[in-house]
Amino acid sequence: MTTLLERIEIESAPNPTAAIIWMHGLGASGDDFAAIVPELDLCGCPAIRFVFPHAPVMPVTINGGYVMPAWYDIFGTELGPGAVQREDTAGIAQSQ
Repeated sequence: MTTLLERIEIESAPNPTAAIIWMHGLGASGDDFAAIVPELDLCGCPAIRFVFPHAPVMPVTINGGYVMPAWYDIFGTELGPGAVQREDTAGIAQSQ
């Protein structure tokens, strides 16, 4: 069973015909971006529903296991030849 994430939804006018889903970055939340809607010049635009989801709170390995909002775990930032690439494939899939 799929559960919906906590989120903020703002409609620019009644009966929206379009939607924008605004994803935040590591450590942020949907609250950090909801205030942008009134700042946008939406006059003459169709009604839009803005959805600002909140990522689940989880330990993030690269930040010493600190518990914070994250869409998936981040193990490291190693790049280049010989670097061991690790991804939280289960967390990435779950966040989709």
